[in-house]
Amino acid sequence: MGRLKVALIVSSWVIPMSILVNLIVPEPYMDEIFHVPQAQQYCVGNFKSWDPMITTPPGLYFLSLAYVASLFPALLFIQPASFFVKACSIAVLRSTNGFLAVICSILVHDIIKYLKPSLGDRKTTFYTVVLALYPLHWFFTFLYYTDVASLTVVLAMYLMCLKKNYMRSALLGAVAVLVRQTNIIWILFAACTGVLNLVQAKQKHEDNLLSEPKSTHFVSSKDAKISSNLKKRRWSNANHTASHEASLTSLPDHSSGFFGEIQAILLVSWHLKWEILVSFSPFLALLLAFAAFVVWNGSIVLGAKEAHTVSPHFAQLLYYSLVSCCFMAPVHFSKSQAAILVRSFLKSRSRNLLLWLSVTIICFLLVHYFSIAHPYLLADNRHYPFYIWRKIINAHWSTRYLLVPLYVYSWASILNILAKVQKKVWILAYFVATAAVLVPAPLIEFRYYTIPFFFLIIHCHITSDRVWFLMGFLYTSINIFTMVMFLFRPFHWNHEAGIQRFIW
Repeated sequence: MGRLKVALIVSSWVIPMSILVNLIVPEPYMDEIFHVPQAQQYCVGNFKSWDPMITTPPGLYFLSLAYVASLFPALLFIQPASFFVKACSIAVLRSTNGFLAVICSILVHDIIKYLKPSLGDRKTTFYTVVLALYPLHWFFTFLYYTDVASLTVVLAMYLMCLKKNYMRSALLGAVAVLVRQTNIIWILFAACTGVLNLVQAKQKHEDNLLSEPKSTHFVSSKDAKISSNLKKRRWSNANHTASHEASLTSLPDHSSGFFGEIQAILLVSWHLKWEILVSFSPFLALLLAFAAFVVWNGSIVLGAKEAHTVSPHFAQLLYYSLVSCCFMAPVHFSKSQAAILVRSFLKSRSRNLLLWLSVTIICFLLVHYFSIAHPYLLADNRHYPFYIWRKIINAHWSTRYLLVPLYVYSWASILNILAKVQKKVWILAYFVATAAVLVPAPLIEFRYYTIPFFFLIIHCHITSDRVWFLMGFLYTSINIFTMVMFLFRPFHWNHEAGIQRFIW
């Protein structure tokens, strides 16, 4: 029932907003001038055609073909060629993302339900609807970009991995890579999460076996031998007088040390190495296929390689933390969260002072040496990052450095919230995956932050309806502003004909 409610609510704004956008902006705009003609070439069966300015694989176009074919299956068999030519209009192609946005909301609902089974249907539906309003995701629902499709397939892949259906997860991962090649990172992240979940599940099973009272069942000599070997394996590196809870192979709680978690996971993983190898072999095959493609292509991007060269843009990580915290402002910029961080700092004042001083110095160095102003960012005043860079980050030579304390606070708050419910190893995997996606990207594009943001907010333990309501209000306000600016505040360039519009 929750899925149906979510689908109906999301559809209630997707359909009318799609109609409005197509009425006011009937022609391809921005990146659509590349994606729409390419998709239409595929619609007429010309699969050898390729626009060299397109940087992403053709996954979105194949999804559009499947979507168009599903709309009128009978007509497809009567006049297939003419049907596809007429059906692949810009409005229909854009509606691919509208349809995928509804599917995406259902996937978010299922993931939240899986990760937080104690939540009621009302709260799960409410949280899902708020996330469906996330401004970057919401805005590109109405244009023919790859973002909505990318998020949808990645979340579908992740849900299958959570449900331990690794083969189906890897197949969806292949589709995700076909939509956007950087999704290979989120496939590896999902596989890493799957390994951690498998290790933890096996550990709990062994704990239950060893904790069963001996008097409740007859123990054969064979069972006793297995149990003895099990104990030896678990306690091999521990002191023989240590308690059962101190076993090296048991996954520590959130208060245990990071290296203790690493040691425990590696030890259990070693004993489960063949099971892990077999279970996650589809992911390994996908990784090898992707590596072969990169070697063959000579780059991770397909077209416009000169403008999308891999660059050490470490400042991108800092921008991401601040932008994510702003989109979760009721959580991160509240008095209670600030008080929690202060108390955490005061627990070990001298050690934490040294730690945060070091982190702050590192952030200053990253801002100074690894801030990149891409030519596209400086030249295109249609994007909001152009104004953020010009009016805030680069307003004065000192401004970019004055923002460093905010970057440090943002990451401290993000890590603090995740640490309440996630293992330290999971947090490390999330940070590494986010860095692997964002750091090589020279262009500041908030669209790139969407997938890591969804993984962040879905795994946070935010159960306050008030906080979610405030975030929903924030998202709705931003969406109204950005869509009004896009539709009703067009402008003209002196050096180029045509109507220009503000866009994320």
